[in-house]
Amino acid sequence: MVMWHHGSPQTGALLEPVLAAAAERGIRVLSYGRPGYGGSDRVAGRDVASAAGDSAAVADAFGVREFAVVGASGGGPHALACAALLPDRVPAAVCLAGIAPRDAGFDWFAGMVAPGGLRAAVEGTAARARFAETEQFDPDSFIPADHELLAGPWSALGADAQRAGAAGPDGLVDDDVAFAHPWGFDLTAITAPVLLVQGGRDRVVPPAHADHLAGLLPRATAWSRPDDGHVSVLREYPAALDWLLAATSG
Repeated sequence: MVMWHHGSPQTGALLEPVLAAAAERGIRVLSYGRPGYGGSDRVAGRDVASAAGDSAAVADAFGVREFAVVGASGGGPHALACAALLPDRVPAAVCLAGIAPRDAGFDWFAGMVAPGGLRAAVEGTAARARFAETEQFDPDSFIPADHELLAGPWSALGADAQRAGAAGPDGLVDDDVAFAHPWGFDLTAITAPVLLVQGGRDRVVPPAHADHLAGLLPRATAWSRPDDGHVSVLREYPAALDWLLAATSG
């Protein structure tokens, strides 16, 4: 059983490539839209840690006790929250191109092509919401391999991101503010194995973020994919599921 934690912005709807790779391996997948996404009510002041309680409630509703977690991009920190705060229920975690915490001494913005939203988020919800009023996606955030994947096997991701954006900026605003402030849990206390998968040419969440996470997580395994960007690294999702199966067997 795997719980998928979606990126920012997404609706929480399960994407065809996510389901297909899981089905090939006999893995059941659950997902949900974080507050502010996909029709979910907004929760003022939510932090990254709140995803653990939400995930537990979703799992309980489906009669699921134990579940591994997979998070992509903005879903990465929320998957890690589950590993940290639900240690008796989450045996392993995967983080694909996931952002790291904004810790002292770590240059959080270095290498980001378009960090404006996160810079505004540091100032709080009101500042991030004002930025959203004129925000436009910078196509240079993606490398050619990213665009190719979005035009092909992961086209569902781009379509879902457009649906999430059309519904309004609330979910993205609240995600960014949560990322830019204390997450509400201790990464160094995570006892479960965690796989970090990172593209070496990622211009949205640069490789230094995976390096920083690897230095904090006691049981981290890091896969570097030097030629991948932020989206194209999702080609490793099926292999990451194989890693999860191995990590949770026995």
